[in-house]
Amino acid sequence: MVSGTSSPRQGDATLFRVIDVLDHPHGGLILRLRLQEGGAPSVKALKGATLEVASPDGGTKRSVKVDGFAVFGGRPSDERIRRTGRVDVHVFELEEDEAGEPINLQWTASLLK
Repeated sequence: MVSGTSSPRQGDATLFRVIDVLDHPHGGLILRLRLQEGGAPSVKALKGATLEVASPDGGTKRSVKVDGFAVFGGRPSDERIRRTGRVDVHVFELEEDEAGEPINLQWTASLLK
């Protein structure tokens, strides 16, 4: 079990680190995420969720909507997220920011409740 991936307690924030970013062929991005803090969310909690992504220095923040899951390593499940602390999500930015810094490695992604 990955440390820090027990069931979330009241008030615990779920924080992921972006470990890879890929363009999705039909629009949006695929974000490969690794759990950093908080409890591992369920697949149901992630599907359709809004994530706030932030640059490493915290200067750039934006919101993205989880549209679905990439299945590079197999179908995502609650058990797999708890065990590995990783999940690949297909996201769309809620507000296009053409001039802004693109989402990149080492950004953080927080699950908004």
